[in-house]
Amino acid sequence: MSVQSEAAPPVAAGTGEVQRLKPGTIGLFAVLFMVTANAAPITAMTGNTPIAVGYGDGFHGPAAFLVATVILTIFSIGYVAMTKHITATGAFYGFISHGLGQAMGMAAGFLATMCYIVFEASLIGILSSFAKTTMETVFSAPEVSWVWYGLVSVVVIAILGYFNISISGKVLGVFLVTEVLLLLAMAFGVLVTGGGPDGLVPEAINPVGAFESVAPSADGAIVGVAGLGIFFALWSWVGFETTAVYGEESKDPKKIVPRATMIAVIGLGVFYTFVSWMAVAYSGKSGSIEASRTDAFSLFYAPTEDLLGAFCLDLYKVMTVTGSFACALAFHNAASRYLYAIGREGLASGLDKTLGASHKKHGSPHISSLVQTAITLVIVLLFFFLQKPTDEVADVPYVYLYGLMAILGTMALLFVQSISSIAVIGYFHIRKMHPETASWWRTLLMPILGAGLQIYVIVLLFQNLDFAAGAASGSPVFKASPWIALGVFVLGLAVSIGIRLTNPEKYATIGRIVMEESHERAPEGTLPPAGAIPAQPAGETATT
Repeated sequence: MSVQSEAAPPVAAGTGEVQRLKPGTIGLFAVLFMVTANAAPITAMTGNTPIAVGYGDGFHGPAAFLVATVILTIFSIGYVAMTKHITATGAFYGFISHGLGQAMGMAAGFLATMCYIVFEASLIGILSSFAKTTMETVFSAPEVSWVWYGLVSVVVIAILGYFNISISGKVLGVFLVTEVLLLLAMAFGVLVTGGGPDGLVPEAINPVGAFESVAPSADGAIVGVAGLGIFFALWSWVGFETTAVYGEESKDPKKIVPRATMIAVIGLGVFYTFVSWMAVAYSGKSGSIEASRTDAFSLFYAPTEDLLGAFCLDLYKVMTVTGSFACALAFHNAASRYLYAIGREGLASGLDKTLGASHKKHGSPHISSLVQTAITLVIVLLFFFLQKPTDEVADVPYVYLYGLMAILGTMALLFVQSISSIAVIGYFHIRKMHPETASWWRTLLMPILGAGLQIYVIVLLFQNLDFAAGAASGSPVFKASPWIALGVFVLGLAVSIGIRLTNPEKYATIGRIVMEESHERAPEGTLPPAGAIPAQPAGETATT
């Protein structure tokens, strides 16, 4: 049900007005549900662990999740320092604008928006694959094309996204709790039975192993690449950073956003490492590699059926569908809010009244939500109609749609997060904002390490790009992925520069609309009306 209250009033910004999302509608647990569902634990474990084990680090795959936890925790330390002073639905968009300037903020905002747009389409791909298999094997449903499952999912997500965010929080919560309990039951089952043929394999979580390749095959060819496991582990976290996206709608964003971010990063890290470790332990050192390469999902299906029974295996398969759906829904919400944040900047005439509008009753970014739905439909149908007769049917939604869109989005998002880390330094140490929060380790050392580590992961991705794409490496979409990301980033820069030349007052407010603390620490007697952010002369920098 929707919250029956009036939508938040428009907020002045510059020479016009913008509409903001309804504040105080979601609490800490709702934010955690949404961002954790964004990461889709059951989808991440079932889909990404076999790749980390079979094609990356071998039985050391669980160690990749441990290393990823450290990398993202380091990044999050600087990230949450920023969220204490800037909370708006644009997240990275606003952070980078405040730390590195409007031009870089606009470019990063465009790129981050693209990431979440393609992530929904990506999840529709794996959701369709899971749904088709589950319906036909568990429920004996007649065989239909994967695209029908995808289209139905897109429509249902569109309906939920149109309404108040609290609806989505309840839906995501039910799915999330069920899948987490099921994965933990399987993992503890392996633990209490002592593991498989090699015992509990404690060396599987040795961090050094995350940087070791799978041993060469009999013909001397490398069958796994060091670092690839870390990339797919990081892929499993995509979505945790959206805690800040919901800051504007949360009840106490200055506390909820930092807490939710750190809980999500560390909590998912412990969970992923433990569950993947137990899955490897069940099959053993060589058995886990063989299972991951020959029948990937059996790495989790086998222990679930053996230890919990056939019913739980069927339930597990159903949860892969609902988990993927929850993930797609969460990405839809995040993408809608990025589109909304850019729309309410009013970069073009009337854009702030359409794309940047919020629903009068539900307070949701309803028009942005519908636009995101339309884009997702186009991407899904494009992959369906452009599939070749020689393509394996199962490869289209999983390898091509899911794999290619995820690689494109993850590569771009790591770049945006690296820029965000640098923006933390710019905000606290170059612009000298909020010295009471700034510190040499939290807002300087940790952001430097965070940016460096994420750039290192991007380098690993480029070094092994063909290997990461697998059967889809010959796809035009795959080959164009780096150029698509670069093109979107350059477009953002061009738009920002164009606005600076033609409308300096508008340029001065880019990335600064509806940021709740934008005037919080202004000198006494100079505070503008609640929610108002006056336009600034060209060349001046907004303070927060």
